[in-house]
Amino acid sequence: MELFSLLGNSQQLDGGAMFGNAPKALWSRWIKPDAENRIPLACRCLLVKGLLADGVHGRNVLFETGIGAFFEPALRERYGVVEAQHVLLDSLAAVGLSHEDIDVVVLSHLHFDHAGGLLAAWEEGQPPRLLFPNARFVVGAEHWRRALNPHPRDRASFVPELQQLLQDSGRMELVDGEYSQTLGNAVRFSFSDGHTPGLMLAEVAGVVFCADLIPGRFWVHLPITMGYDRWPEKLIDEKRAFLDDKLAREVQLFFTHDHDCALARVTRDERGRFATADEQRELRGMPPAMSGAVR
Repeated sequence: MELFSLLGNSQQLDGGAMFGNAPKALWSRWIKPDAENRIPLACRCLLVKGLLADGVHGRNVLFETGIGAFFEPALRERYGVVEAQHVLLDSLAAVGLSHEDIDVVVLSHLHFDHAGGLLAAWEEGQPPRLLFPNARFVVGAEHWRRALNPHPRDRASFVPELQQLLQDSGRMELVDGEYSQTLGNAVRFSFSDGHTPGLMLAEVAGVVFCADLIPGRFWVHLPITMGYDRWPEKLIDEKRAFLDDKLAREVQLFFTHDHDCALARVTRDERGRFATADEQRELRGMPPAMSGAVR
């Protein structure tokens, strides 16, 4: 079994929105904004090649698909998507795979910057089309209900056609507990509500996909939340419990939106403040850290 970080399409979003109520004088020391106050963000995915899951050897499991290239040009500009081509497909090709080789796609939630890569790149006059024809799609049950009936505050974060395409595929599993039927005990799930109801956090081989609970290194600091979070105080409480657990069990953090860091170890100083150490910019076939494996 090997772990790879794969880049999808990148974004440039308003730094103030990404750092919530933190002042620019603070967050601009961490990530320098451009002239329009935008900061660079990755849409990074985690690929596990050769996962033994549910008695089946050698599965290729992809955790999230990034934002992809499904937006028409005007919307691509509005949401700060940098590349026009579907970057995740190129990243898969670089490790010898295509989207047809993926057996399972795990989705923390269905906001477009995490699930848009499920769709083919935009073509004028063509309807949205689902990629990954041989994959099962693993989605949290509570978040699925949110996606079918979004609140006005986050309705624009969903791709209107995606839910129906997933349903019509006949290959979707909704998860409401620690484990899924598709992946058995190879992947362990927990849930968070502070960013969006039913955000699903996946832990595999000593690595946890932090999704939007902790988008990058700088959000490990407990008070730092995003303007996009629906319930910041609850998110901070969830983040504290999450980091306590990962620190105690030596589980490493995988970041989807950090522009310069894929993986890090969580630390806590004498004042109780969380931070990161041993940052890795990318993973290229990293074997699992068995000392922190799911147990």
